[in-house]
Amino acid sequence: MKKISIFFIGLIIVLSGCEKFTEPAPQNNGDFENIYTEPNLAQGLLMNGYTRLPSNFWVFNDVATDDAVTNETNNNFRRIATGQWTSNFNPLDQWTNTRAGIQYINIFLTEVDKVRWDSNDPKLSEMFKDRMKGEAYGLRAYLMYNLLQGHAGWLNGELYGFPIVLEPETPASNFNVPRAKFEDCLKQIYSDLDKAKELLPLDYNDISAASAIPTKYAGVSTETYNRVFGRLFKQLMSGRIVDAVRAKVSLLAASPAFSTGNTITWVKAAEDAANVLNKNNGLNGLATNGVTWYDNRAEIDALGSGNNPAEILWRSNVVTNSDLEAAHYPPTLFGRGSLNPTQNLVDAFPMANGYPINTTSSGYVSTAPYTGRDPRLARFIVINGSTSGPTNTVINTSVNGPTNDALNKVATSTRTGYYMRKLLRQDVSRNSASINNQKHYKPHIRYTEMYLTYAEAANEAYGPMGTGTNSSYSAYDVIKAIRTRAGIGLNNGDAYLESIKTNKILMKELIKNERRLELCFEGYRFWDLRRWNEDLKETAKGMSINQTTFQVIDVEERSYQDFMRFGPIPYSEILKFSSLNQNTGW
Repeated sequence: MKKISIFFIGLIIVLSGCEKFTEPAPQNNGDFENIYTEPNLAQGLLMNGYTRLPSNFWVFNDVATDDAVTNETNNNFRRIATGQWTSNFNPLDQWTNTRAGIQYINIFLTEVDKVRWDSNDPKLSEMFKDRMKGEAYGLRAYLMYNLLQGHAGWLNGELYGFPIVLEPETPASNFNVPRAKFEDCLKQIYSDLDKAKELLPLDYNDISAASAIPTKYAGVSTETYNRVFGRLFKQLMSGRIVDAVRAKVSLLAASPAFSTGNTITWVKAAEDAANVLNKNNGLNGLATNGVTWYDNRAEIDALGSGNNPAEILWRSNVVTNSDLEAAHYPPTLFGRGSLNPTQNLVDAFPMANGYPINTTSSGYVSTAPYTGRDPRLARFIVINGSTSGPTNTVINTSVNGPTNDALNKVATSTRTGYYMRKLLRQDVSRNSASINNQKHYKPHIRYTEMYLTYAEAANEAYGPMGTGTNSSYSAYDVIKAIRTRAGIGLNNGDAYLESIKTNKILMKELIKNERRLELCFEGYRFWDLRRWNEDLKETAKGMSINQTTFQVIDVEERSYQDFMRFGPIPYSEILKFSSLNQNTGW
């Protein structure tokens, strides 16, 4: 009988209760039981967990926040930001895709012990089984984290998460399962992470000495060990990734929007983040070129064998295209100018001396608003007069500019006076006569996120200058390193940071702002505003430039209600299942 097609696995699962679903079986189909003797088929179930991992990258939900707008009239995130968000229309939905991923993983975990991963070597078979179990537990935890992020919410004074389903659902299952309390969902996630950590290596690397083999696999050769846990499996779920997912979960749970509904503290969040940083050489592990990770061309072009740049903890595969540039280059560079950074975000960049622009010591001049600013502003955002693209084209965004790059000139022009530069490779050409594709990748987790996670949690747990029991660095130390890397305060010792380093409240605001800048356009801002219980309704603003006159303009009002800090359960699910309660307000 021929191998079962992975395409048909979903159908096979549904029909697996039948002894045969055709007689005789046609080519490329077969019994579900084939997975026990053909391990590639069993692994296909696990791979469905990977393919359903939610990704914030290149999604650009930033246009639903105060950081950006879009010139696409029918953009779904624009629609929810302007009043069309309902439980029946939710482009931020993570329910359907994520629960489908969990279903595949539950099937895999139920069947994994029956699979003959290697028919000749029982020890090798056991090692494959352990690794893939570990992957499955780690993936399920990460999927559940995304369910909490997108759909946790309050009902009758209680904070709820999602239905905890740990067994495969079949046509005979009871689908009318109530949502579990947020705290119970956290316990399940941490339990899965613990199991994953026990089974997975920290990283997938080839070893050359038998002494590096874990005790439970004693007696196997280094060659055999590398067949299961070696370098060929990089970018699969690993112990290091498990640690990072734990830090993300703990940060979410300790945040103001969720903290009264569970027992996770800022101390735990700081310790979990420190565990990641310590394995990255602490402060010394902060990548010197991490600010421009997306356009470090030689580094990206040289990536191979699943290796990561120093900035990246976990990433997707490298792809060669120019899709991002086609969507976001200004019109004169043959792009659609889709995402337009706001004046709100531009104003969040401090001066190069480190002072916020609204402080008296900053030296900010409103008639020369881009002079003397944080170097990240020019790296991340195309401002009026910037050069961009492979030929360093000057971009004129003024209200009376001569090209389609000008403010509101045509449908693909900027609405704010700015275009996105971050994430784009400036060596890409979109000219139809000479389209030039380049390599890109999506990070799942960047180390800078982990450093900022530690800074936020440590400031709350220990104060700006305090350190925890498993770290020798403070929130202040991390922010100092991040700002120094960015080119902030190099000439004055970052006098602003020094002036607030004992003030927990001001340090908290600075940490939030640094997170906003470092992670802009990467899909964090929307979730951060919600977990901080901050205002979602700040009007998106832009800059109208007429020669030497700079005028801030309102571009798009935000229409959110307070209950929207917590996303809805899909309306279709509420209609189907009486035990599934909706979050308040939806």
